[in-house]
Amino acid sequence: MKRPEGFDKPVVEPPARRTSRRRNDETDAAPQSKRPVRPSTANAPAAQAKSGKDTVGRSPADRAATNPRQERSSRSPLRGRGPSPDALAKKQLRQAGRARKRAERAELRRFTRRARNRKFVLLSVAGLVVTLLALIAVAVFSPILALRTVVVDGTNRIDPAEIQAAVATQEGTPLALLDFDAITRELSVFPLIRSYVTEIVPPDTLLVHIVEREPIGSVKIAGVFRLVDPAGITIQESAERIEGVPVIDVGGADMSSPAFAAVTEVLLSLPAELRSQVTSASATTKDDVSFVLAGVGQRVVWGSASDSAKKAVLLATLVSITDPGRAGEFDVSAPSNGIFREN
Repeated sequence: MKRPEGFDKPVVEPPARRTSRRRNDETDAAPQSKRPVRPSTANAPAAQAKSGKDTVGRSPADRAATNPRQERSSRSPLRGRGPSPDALAKKQLRQAGRARKRAERAELRRFTRRARNRKFVLLSVAGLVVTLLALIAVAVFSPILALRTVVVDGTNRIDPAEIQAAVATQEGTPLALLDFDAITRELSVFPLIRSYVTEIVPPDTLLVHIVEREPIGSVKIAGVFRLVDPAGITIQESAERIEGVPVIDVGGADMSSPAFAAVTEVLLSLPAELRSQVTSASATTKDDVSFVLAGVGQRVVWGSASDSAKKAVLLATLVSITDPGRAGEFDVSAPSNGIFREN
């Protein structure tokens, strides 16, 4: 039997198909000089058909070795998959627990703020009290603040050394423990001291400010001249007349009488220049005060101690316009009408 003609000839591919295959081969061969060619999944069936081998029944490792890109592309959907619902729920629970703990701590701080503030105030007060007690203890018991120096001022007739010697019994005593009653007893023996003020100057000094008694005149009692101040306190005694002060005569009355009080009030109202010219003053009652000026012995009739300021101004005016060599008498008992009567 005779076979049809042409079956023994090799099969020839169409020209168009051959051209496209050649172009594909050239395109695939071009990058081979630069990088290794990785098998493409699109050409896998053609390669399998060309090689005459089938991939069916091969293990995943063999397939990965044959085409690793295909294996990675098959695994990529698993990598992009999100976390499971259980993991999300656990994460949310942890976040909620941390938020709850933060809220509890904030509430605890808010409710205990007053207690913490009270505790801070109590601790601050306690610290201040302890500090104050420590300072007091140092000031009271420390020998650093003990008395070592006594300074006296304001004295004119009194020797400051005598006052320092009287206060010397307190030396070595802490300034806070000085016995001021003892100082008063020691200074009371000085009749010229009318008053005094002490001042502590840390660390070791005591200042004593003295106010001396100002003598107003002398009173002759039992042949002895006693220098007295306006309060009638005896400052000094002398058998002879004391110069620089007037002699006060109150008719034998004591220094607590109204006559003596009226004389001292009148003398204190006079200007210092005019008072230094008074040689004697006398009164038997509080309404008949008179005194004598130095020089020719001009006498001044004053009267009572009322309106003494006006009478002092009037007398100063009359004295300024009257010849000091004219003997006579100034009468200022009426403060609105003063006159000078010549002898």
